Amino acid sequence: METEMMRPLLLLPEMLLVVGALTALLGGSFVPRHQQWMIRVLTAGVLLAVIVTAAIGMAGPARTAFDDSYTVDTATGVARILASAATLLVLMLAADEIAGTARESETCALLLFGAAGTVLLAGAHDLLVLAAGFLLATIPLYGLIGLVFTARGAEAAMKTYLMGALFGILLLLGVTILSGLTGSTGYAELTNALADVPPAAVTGALVALVAGLMFKAGGVPGHFWVPDAAQGANATAATFLTTVPKIGAMVAVYRLVGILPDAVPWPALIATVAVASMTLGNLAAYWQSDPRRLLGWSTVSQVGFVLVPVVVAGNSDLALPSLLVYLTAYTVTNIAAFAVTAALPDRRDLGDYQGLATQRPWLAAALVVALLGLVGTPPTGVFVGKLTTATAAWDGGHGWLAVVVFINTLLSLFYYLRWIVPTYRQPQRDASARGETRFRRQWSPITAVTAAALSLAAGLAGGVVWTVASGP
Repeated sequence: METEMMRPLLLLPEMLLVVGALTALLGGSFVPRHQQWMIRVLTAGVLLAVIVTAAIGMAGPARTAFDDSYTVDTATGVARILASAATLLVLMLAADEIAGTARESETCALLLFGAAGTVLLAGAHDLLVLAAGFLLATIPLYGLIGLVFTARGAEAAMKTYLMGALFGILLLLGVTILSGLTGSTGYAELTNALADVPPAAVTGALVALVAGLMFKAGGVPGHFWVPDAAQGANATAATFLTTVPKIGAMVAVYRLVGILPDAVPWPALIATVAVASMTLGNLAAYWQSDPRRLLGWSTVSQVGFVLVPVVVAGNSDLALPSLLVYLTAYTVTNIAAFAVTAALPDRRDLGDYQGLATQRPWLAAALVVALLGLVGTPPTGVFVGKLTTATAAWDGGHGWLAVVVFINTLLSLFYYLRWIVPTYRQPQRDASARGETRFRRQWSPITAVTAAALSLAAGLAGGVVWTVASGP
């Protein structure tokens, strides 16, 4: 049996992320600007090391560390791999934006810190660890969004900061209520203690906690900042903030509802948030003309789909695997869509994509795979995710949620087609000069094609992904 002193080694991936972030931050101060690429290489190496160590750690049984305040199980392992792999893809497309700039090493450090906070959220088994993970995952976002020195970027950073402060206070309020009523913050103790607490008080605390985590995920009611940040930030920040934080926030919500007594109507609360997120996100995305703002609202709607398995947590064995499968598929698919916009930064209107299939067929193909993937079209990974989440809802006695998922999937098809159709129209005569930067970007197209291929692979190898998500 593993001794208590050895258990801190269970957090080796988290340690690598934090130490790598500190090294990038401090090391960047001593490396000349023309050699800052070494910091990017270091960051990529750290992320690869985290993926390898996390994969090795998934082979063992579920364990806890630091007096049961942190859980290392299948969900944590998948979150580690997903967050690191997503950050690695973001780092690839970031090379076109940050190479040789004055903020190259800072960007790498912020990405690593944000990934570390995301993983900490996913493995938190204590309210205080949850709060620490929330802060560690949130604060780097302010810096990433603020790297763009434009009026729109400043507005997005300020809105994100204010919303983060508000929902951070709500999350801490929920932590305070539960710990004050029970005298404990550990999930193991809370599971028993909450049975003797008035359900109304627990429900109020749950609302505050879920609202705080929805800010991280980008779902209702903490969604207001997402479209502005996706539109106003650079492609690096926009891709990261709409993808990576969701991983930790969703797993954290899943763990949180697992400690609640049956007297608390948490399934109704989570179902309400899920329906509101997917419906509002779809309706708001309908008439958006800026591609990144459209994807910002799209990510709000995707939160609703991902929340569906959480509603049936404890009532269906399919809940956790379907949640992890959806997160896996969404991660690579969303990155593919944003990478296309990163490759064409001057095309900030859907009409600007007219003729892209003729001019850059591989990039157009990646865009189609990504957008149809976000709809949930086979054989992409999100199709498997939506199918399994709807099945989990049906298996858990919430068949109406499966119907809502189907309806919202049909609704989302319209605004994704508004982007796809111009892509395959004949280009206008002056299209060769439209929407192209002075120097063609190299890494963003590679990232787009790679992520699109991974989205297809996740769908074609859905059985393998499900087996991994189901755990040992």
